Amino acid sequence: MKLINNILLVLLSISILLSCTKVKNDETLKLLPMPQNVEVNWSQKHQLKNGEIDPDIILIKNVNSIPEAAINQEEAYRLIVTTDSVVIEATGDKGIYWAKQTLNQLVLQAKESDQSIPMVEITDWPAFRVRGFMHDVGRSFISVGELKKQIALLSQYKINVFHWHLTENQGWRLESRRFPQLNDSSSFTRLHDKYYTIEDAHEIAEWARKHNMMLIPEIDMPGHSEAFVRAMGVDMQSLEGTKILKELMEEICTDVFPDVEYIHIGTDEVQFTNPDFVPEMVKHIRGFDKKVISWNPGWNYETGEIDATQLWSYRGKAQPGIPAIDSRFHYINHFDPFGDIVALYNSRIYNQVQGSDDIAGSILAIWNDRYLPTEKDIMLQNYFYPNMLAFAERTWRGGGSEYFDKNGVILPTDENDPVFIEFADFEQRLLWHKKYNFANEPFPYVKQTDVKWLITDQFPNEGDLEMSFPPEEEISDSYTYKGQNYGVKPATGAGIYLRHVWGDIVPAFYDNPQENHTAYAYTWVWSPKTQKFGLWVSTQDYSRSEADLAAPQGKWDYRGSRIWINDEELPAPEWDNIHTEKTNEISLKNENFTAREPISVELNKGWNKVLIKLPVGKFSTPEVRLQKWMFTFVFVTADGKDAMSGLIYNPSKIKK
Repeated sequence: MKLINNILLVLLSISILLSCTKVKNDETLKLLPMPQNVEVNWSQKHQLKNGEIDPDIILIKNVNSIPEAAINQEEAYRLIVTTDSVVIEATGDKGIYWAKQTLNQLVLQAKESDQSIPMVEITDWPAFRVRGFMHDVGRSFISVGELKKQIALLSQYKINVFHWHLTENQGWRLESRRFPQLNDSSSFTRLHDKYYTIEDAHEIAEWARKHNMMLIPEIDMPGHSEAFVRAMGVDMQSLEGTKILKELMEEICTDVFPDVEYIHIGTDEVQFTNPDFVPEMVKHIRGFDKKVISWNPGWNYETGEIDATQLWSYRGKAQPGIPAIDSRFHYINHFDPFGDIVALYNSRIYNQVQGSDDIAGSILAIWNDRYLPTEKDIMLQNYFYPNMLAFAERTWRGGGSEYFDKNGVILPTDENDPVFIEFADFEQRLLWHKKYNFANEPFPYVKQTDVKWLITDQFPNEGDLEMSFPPEEEISDSYTYKGQNYGVKPATGAGIYLRHVWGDIVPAFYDNPQENHTAYAYTWVWSPKTQKFGLWVSTQDYSRSEADLAAPQGKWDYRGSRIWINDEELPAPEWDNIHTEKTNEISLKNENFTAREPISVELNKGWNKVLIKLPVGKFSTPEVRLQKWMFTFVFVTADGKDAMSGLIYNPSKIKK
C-alpha cells in the first residue's frame, strides 16, 4: 500500500506541475548555481513546519536516467516540490546529494521570506564534471577545521573537487612516517613545523567524501621540491631520489590516501634531467590503482600515458584523448575584487559551452607565493568566496559570453545588454547568499552594477607622472589639449581595469593602453543627506604572488595617482609595510583595501563630485612587477560589510 501511495504521489506531483510557468523576473529563486531548467508556480506553495520540511513527505526515487541531461547523468537530478510532497529523482547518490543542496537553499530562502516554498520543478545537471578549488598549502597552511568548513560550505554550491597542493619549495606539509625528516623543522623555510598528520589527511578525505567532493592530493615532482632536497639530501630525479620518492608514494597511496582516485604529480616549471623520471613515477603510482594528473605545460604525454592534465598558463593546450582541467585564467591570487569576478562569471571553460570527454572542467586556484599572516587573510585578500560562487555557477551551468577575450574584466554599460542583465541577476543572488550563508565569513564584495563612471581618453604625459591635464580644471565630456581632441567613454563597476595585469591577453577598458599616459575617471554621487560613509578605494591591487613594495608614504601608488572628493584631495592611508627590499617573506599587510578599515569620508546632501587621476609610466617597474593600471572606488558601511544604500552614482547627475 505504501508503494502504491508513493507512485500516486509522484503522478500527482507531475500532473500538477504540467501547468507550471517559467520563473518571472519579479519573483526569482535565489539559487546558486542557477539550475539548468526551472519551472515555478508562485500561486501554490509548500508551507514549512517549524521552519523545516517534514522528512516523512520526501520521496527519493532512483531512476535509470534523467532524459534532459545529455551529459553527466551521474550528477543529474530532478526535484519536484508540490504543496504536500517533495520528490527527488536521480540515477545515484551524487545526484541525490545535489538535489538536497538545492532543497536546502529553497528552505533557507523560505525561512527568510514567508516560510513557504513555491511549487517548483527543477531538472538539473552539471555542464562540466570537474568543478573544484585548490589551496596551495605548501607555501602556506590552512587548518583542518578551516578546510572542513570550506568543503562543507562549497559543497552546498555543487563544487565537487578539492585539489590539495601539499608540497612546495617552502615545506613538505604531509606527514611521512617512513621519512620523518621531511617534516623536521629544518626542512621548512616558511611556517616551520606546520604540516598535516596522517590522521588529518584521513579526516579531510573522509569529510570530502561525506560532502560529495573528490579529493585530489598533489605531490609536486620533480620541480617545486626544494623541501624534499633539504630533507633527503638528493634531487628527485637522481637514482637515489627516485628510489626514495617511489617508497614515499607507496606510503601516500596505500597508507595516507588509500581511497582517493587521483594523485596529482605536478611536473611544471622544471628542467627535466632524467628522461625516465616522469614515465617511471606515473607507472609506479598507477600500480597502486591510482589515476594520475599532471600540469600542462609540463611533461609531454601521448594519449594513454596520463589520466588527465591541468592547464596552468595560456600556453596550456588540451590534447585529444586526455581529459583537460582548464585553470589557465583561474589563479585568483592575481584577481582584484570587482573586475576579475566579471571576467570569471562571463567566461566559458576552455571556450566551450559544456564539457566533453576531453574537457573535464576547471579548478580555481590560490597560490600564496607572498606570505600572508593568517588563513583569514588568505580568504579575504584572495576574495575567495565571491569568486568561488561565480565559478560554481559558471562550471555548473556552462555557457558564458566569451573566453576572457571580448570584454574581459569590463561590464557592458548598456543595462539592456543580456550580458549585463545576467551578471546583475547573479550579483543580486550572490549578495543574498553573502547575507544568509556567509555572514561570518570574509566576503569582500558589494554591489557594483550601479556604480557609473566616465573615463577620459589617454593624455600623453611624456613620462612626467605629475603633469596636469584639462580634467583637473573642469570635468567635461570632451577636451582639447595641444590641438588634439580627447573624449570620454562610460564604464560601470566598483573596480575598473584600464589595463589588466595580464596585459594584452585579457581585455580591459582601453583597447590600446599606452605607457607614459594619464587617464581620469569621474562621477557624481547623490546623497539624500549630509552623512559619513566608509570608502573602499585603491589604485593598485597587490597580487598575492608578488614581492611588490608598498607605495611610498603619502602616495597611493608608484604612478602618482590622486583622488579628489568635492575638490578636496583624499590622502592615502599610512602603509604598514615600509621595507625597501623586495621579498615574498614579508607579509602583505594593509596594502590591499580589504585588509584595512574603510576610509571615513563625509558626503554633502545632494550631488558630490569624485575625480580620480590615473597616470602610468612603464607597465613594469622595479617596485611593482605586474602593474595593474586600475582603480577601486565604492562607498560602503563603516564596517565594510555592505554597499552604502541610498546613493546614486551618475556622471550626468541624473537621479535614476
